[in-house]
Amino acid sequence: MSDILSAAELARFNRHIILPQVGLSGQEKLKQAKVLCIGTGGLGSPISLYLSAAGVGTIGLVDFDVVDDSNLQRQIAHSTADIGRPKVESARDTLIGINPYLQVNLHGEGIKLDNARDIISQYDLVVDGTDNFPTRYLVNDACVLEDKPLIYASIFQFEGQATVFNYVSQNKRGPCYRCLYPEPPPPGLVPSCAEGGVLGVLPGVIGVIQATEAVKIILGQGCSLSGRLLLYDAMAMKFREVKLRHDPACPACGDHPSIGDVSEYAQFCGLPPTETTEEETTMADYDITPSQLNDMMENNPELYVLDVREPHEIAICAIEGTHKIPLGQVAERYNEIPADRSVVVHCKLGGRSAQAVEFLQSKGYTDIKNVAGGILGWIDEVDDSLQRY
Repeated sequence: MSDILSAAELARFNRHIILPQVGLSGQEKLKQAKVLCIGTGGLGSPISLYLSAAGVGTIGLVDFDVVDDSNLQRQIAHSTADIGRPKVESARDTLIGINPYLQVNLHGEGIKLDNARDIISQYDLVVDGTDNFPTRYLVNDACVLEDKPLIYASIFQFEGQATVFNYVSQNKRGPCYRCLYPEPPPPGLVPSCAEGGVLGVLPGVIGVIQATEAVKIILGQGCSLSGRLLLYDAMAMKFREVKLRHDPACPACGDHPSIGDVSEYAQFCGLPPTETTEEETTMADYDITPSQLNDMMENNPELYVLDVREPHEIAICAIEGTHKIPLGQVAERYNEIPADRSVVVHCKLGGRSAQAVEFLQSKGYTDIKNVAGGILGWIDEVDDSLQRY
């Protein structure tokens, strides 16, 4: 692929080229740039769409997943006709439809321990569109080790945040993800978008911010979000900003880093599977499968099954005969849960129920289990007549 813009490209990107801050040289920089987009979902869709439209020459797409109908409320790189297709293939076709001069590299195996540094080393900068802590730590550490800027964001329900990590400007290195979050949260504390929900238009706002930061870094123009965490509240329609500082004691990018290579993150993060988590989480001692729960319900009429989802979730689907206490009320209502009976807790995927199990164990409950995979696993393994959500 030539680094020189063709006559057709000059016409296509004319509105860029007439900007003094871009010009012909800037548009050529965009064409020469190689950007890795990790995730092609809610955030990855607007990120990749706008980088393609802007004239970025090479985009790498990382995603192991296939398109599901529940994605289409927000993942605008895909359509109904793409359901069941690998997301990287669906997104590639959409991006090339926008910009036929684009080179798209597919990494359909996902980002993992054994390939993270190799994949990231091939690109100029990385844009993180993932939704889980293990991948965020993995990508951050690989970017630090490979000296690549990382454009980060996260979304949940009606709120989002974005910043730029590991970016060197004026000979000064900005903070990395570990400077902000040195340690992951306890298992199950932070629900994923699959569990907590997300406003469909929210990733569009945040993803476009990420794409904007990528274009600015490529052009070498403007003031990046490095050292600033931008917070967005869609319900209040407000932005606010928090200052971030490079931590000299950071184990990844500090003065004396202790992280010399990427490590296995799924176990220490202890999170249940989410929409973009490829690796299966190791079963905890208190975990059981949905099929095991079914056997227990058939053989033990005294079994107490607790559903800790929210009422609006239970209205969509529920396992017959279960008791309902939302997770946020478990601490004040746990006395309603019999301590002298076998107890099994479930939620949508297994994260919130794991948190409830650990709380109840701290209160002396000993015969208590968590359903790994939650009610969605129950639908897959036991009763497919229930409505998925």
